[in-house]
Amino acid sequence: MQILITGGAGFVGSTLARTLLARGQLAGRPLRRLVLADQVAPAPDLCTDPRVQARTGPLLDQCAALRDEPFDGVFHLASAVSGECELDFDLGLRSNLDSTRALLDALRARTLAGHTPARLVFSSSVAVYGPDGDRPLPPLVADDTLPAPQTSYGVQKLVCEHLIADYTRKGFIDGRSARLMTVTVRPGRPNGAASSFFSGIIREPLAGLPALCPVDAQVSHPMASPAGTVAGLIAVYEATPEALGGRLALNLPALNVRVADMLDALEAVAGPQVRALVRFEKDPRIADIVARWPQGATAARAAALGLRPEPDFATIIRQYIADCAARPDAAQTLHALPR
Repeated sequence: MQILITGGAGFVGSTLARTLLARGQLAGRPLRRLVLADQVAPAPDLCTDPRVQARTGPLLDQCAALRDEPFDGVFHLASAVSGECELDFDLGLRSNLDSTRALLDALRARTLAGHTPARLVFSSSVAVYGPDGDRPLPPLVADDTLPAPQTSYGVQKLVCEHLIADYTRKGFIDGRSARLMTVTVRPGRPNGAASSFFSGIIREPLAGLPALCPVDAQVSHPMASPAGTVAGLIAVYEATPEALGGRLALNLPALNVRVADMLDALEAVAGPQVRALVRFEKDPRIADIVARWPQGATAARAAALGLRPEPDFATIIRQYIADCAARPDAAQTLHALPR
């Protein structure tokens, strides 16, 4: 089996790649080649695996050549993130819409040449939901809640969902869209996502660093761990059309928590001195974006595939600590934890 991961050098892409390499198979077939396409090179541990090939540069520039590649499956994760798309409209169109259309057309060309349609999992987002003047958001958005995105990022994700459904209807690909919840805790430096602070208010204090929270403590949002997100992507890939049960877009499992709950969990795991490193300072731009996102989500169709969220946010924090402890480059990451 030959698999392409776009955004394969990013955090979720790298985690997915390591998981697939460790499994050695996908959908019951041995993994022979894993191509990681991204703007930057993958981590060294991925590059040293003989099954991995790296492609660097903008995805839009790579798509024409991809039509000659015999991919059995694709995980399409590459994307400009929410905050970037609000600040730079053209960037969002180019990175999210134009690149996705070019990728789909590359896969379509191969199918029209007589090959079996590639299976594609698209990483959509909970940002496809938003408050509508005629139909306010429910307390928990479900698989069948009307998508009404109120950010450019959410609109672009929803348009891609529809494109993937239509290319699948026409038989060009075997597509499905997994609506990701906010993935936390992400290691490394903050990125341009409006949701980046959800990781920062945990990651920085655990490293002994101060962190700013730009929204109120009562803000609630659906969260998922990196491991849970990757498990969801793989399960959606491996599911039969019958198991998916109809429409090709579905929510991945979420743990619905308030910022206050997150900080309570941080204190329970790491102590009050760590929690005290978080300071509230409202950022109107970030707060406005987050206010247009769901406060929580359900995932009945993912549950039917055997997927479940973590039991509580402290479990997600402990997963992050365990992952950092296992990484040789994370010497300072857990600086603030009690010895």
